[in-house]
Amino acid sequence: MRQAIEMAIENVRSGRGGPFAAVIVKDGRTIASATNQVTSSNDPTAHAEIVAIRQACATLGSFQLAGCDLYTTCEPCPMCLGAIYWARPARVFFGASADDAADAGFDDAFIYRQLRGPAAERDIPFVSLLREEALACFREWGKKPNRVPY
Repeated sequence: MRQAIEMAIENVRSGRGGPFAAVIVKDGRTIASATNQVTSSNDPTAHAEIVAIRQACATLGSFQLAGCDLYTTCEPCPMCLGAIYWARPARVFFGASADDAADAGFDDAFIYRQLRGPAAERDIPFVSLLREEALACFREWGKKPNRVPY
């Protein structure tokens, strides 16, 4: 955790990004570490946890982080939380809370409110389109004998 905290502070001081960093460890060895790169890469998905998960998965040659621990300087946002659950690490350790992040100007509460509401009533409207045709994608997946479940 101290490594992640030091990385996040350096990220702020250098002007490369926000005050967030993540480190992924397996068997006592760091396999990935990353800082928030949203503004430096113009990528809204380049949160430290996402970048670290991508690195760790590439290192392991797997889309899952079995047996890994993720250390992050702040309680993960909804996007990172989703990615973490898909990656399935053994444990997640976080420093600051979501409330601490909100106090610093990083408030994700509006995303949680959007998720609770009906799709058509969200601030950015979500409209189902060509559902029956889109279901063909799942039928095709269901027919594939060598599919890799995830």
